[in-house]
Amino acid sequence: MTHQDYTDTDKLEDVKVLHSMGYAQELERRMSRFSNFAISFSIICILSGGINSLAQATSGAGGAAIGIGWPLGCLVSAVFAVAMAQISSAYPTAGGLYHWGSILGNRGTGWLTAWFNLLGLITVLGAINVGTYYFFIGAFGGYLGMEDTTAVRIIFLVILTGVQALVNHMGIGLTAKLTDFSGYLIFATAIALSVVCLAVADSYDISRLFTFANYSGQPTMAADGTLTGASVWPSTSSLWVFLLGLLLPIYTITGYDASAHTSEETEKAAHSVPSGMISSVLWSAIFGYIMLCSFVLMIPDMNAAAAQGWNVFFWAMSEQVNPLIKDILYFLIFISQFLCGLATVTSVSRMIFAFARDKGLPGASALSRVSRKHRTPVAAIWTGSILSVLFVWGSSLVSIGETPVYTIVVSCTVIFLFFSFAIPIALGFFAWGTPKWNKMGPWNLGEATFKLFAVLSALAMALIFIIGIQPPNEWALYITVGFLVVTAIVWYGFERRRFRGPPIGEEVARRAAVIAAAEKAVGETG
Repeated sequence: MTHQDYTDTDKLEDVKVLHSMGYAQELERRMSRFSNFAISFSIICILSGGINSLAQATSGAGGAAIGIGWPLGCLVSAVFAVAMAQISSAYPTAGGLYHWGSILGNRGTGWLTAWFNLLGLITVLGAINVGTYYFFIGAFGGYLGMEDTTAVRIIFLVILTGVQALVNHMGIGLTAKLTDFSGYLIFATAIALSVVCLAVADSYDISRLFTFANYSGQPTMAADGTLTGASVWPSTSSLWVFLLGLLLPIYTITGYDASAHTSEETEKAAHSVPSGMISSVLWSAIFGYIMLCSFVLMIPDMNAAAAQGWNVFFWAMSEQVNPLIKDILYFLIFISQFLCGLATVTSVSRMIFAFARDKGLPGASALSRVSRKHRTPVAAIWTGSILSVLFVWGSSLVSIGETPVYTIVVSCTVIFLFFSFAIPIALGFFAWGTPKWNKMGPWNLGEATFKLFAVLSALAMALIFIIGIQPPNEWALYITVGFLVVTAIVWYGFERRRFRGPPIGEEVARRAAVIAAAEKAVGETG
């Protein structure tokens, strides 16, 4: 089933582009342009990262971390999206980043890009669902008598992630319907939350949105109600605490690579994918800004909010909002966060599928197999989901000093993701106009504009890395360097001789029979 404005000619053009890159149309094109936007918008989910990470701002530089920091941080994230949109229009494939890293560079850069992106996606899926768990505990745990323990957390994650995987298993049609709904739900809930916050605010002190504070090093409210809890940020300068607060928008506005990962399931992909990336970032930035500014204006006292630490959202809502209205909003936010995880499972599985399709993973044959009935990479869906839960379970049991390894690794996940964005963008800077990249897609910035955004992406990557490894996340530096060392050993010791990478050049023409057989196996008749 296709949409009315998606003709047979359009589908033939999409398949022709895919065949020209050496791949079969095994996945099913059921995603409209809006669906492609919605899956990235759902993963960004301002109701997830924007709420669960609020303390990075309110216990950092205060109101200015939102009023000034949010748009600045969104700009940092957006430069990647613009540059990636250019490449995605030329190469609309599942697991796009890996493919871009290979074709614009070489097998080694593609392989490195794949591992950065894959590990980032698996760990960020775990982090998103852990955030959903803690939101659920904060919102409804008191009613249900739930207490946070490792066992409760893992059981919750097994059920939550299992349902998300099952929906993905059943086909992109159902997943697209739910992520479409998620797009509308996030818009509606963000507007409703903003209206409620403004309605119950004691006053509209706009100046607090541009007032700098420095709450670093200050203790927060502990479970026993005393100010003995750990500070959100260790004591540092006002400039640094403001820069650290940029992690709130930067960490929230990511995941838009999902538009690229679902390219082979998107109608008119060369047009829809770049549009989905950029529009998801733009609308998330705008609605997130309105929502968070409204929340800051509602806060009864900024000093008291800083002292709440990671509990600031629940504290402010309990202080100011009618209990029934509050619980309705909580329910809508929880559903939005669940659908955020659902969309992330889609993104993870398509990355696993694409990398395995080119024999980049152990068990590649199974991981790249597409179900004839559901037209989804079933093994890839369940493998990515299981690994995300195992990551949370294993890393929750180990600590470095007083910091759980889970917390340290989560700080690495977005660094890994942005590195996977930056590598193909940097390669594209040098490949433009060469035999590696001499044909642009229909969405074309032009050489000068693309290269400007490529340079801005490199500068943004440097900023993200520098602030991402500051205390209390200083171990992120050692983990990132360690990962690079391990990947170098594995590549030069083993994979350089074995891994062939995606089909390029004459190899594409030789794959015609393989492509036809793969499409016949899944019942593709287009």
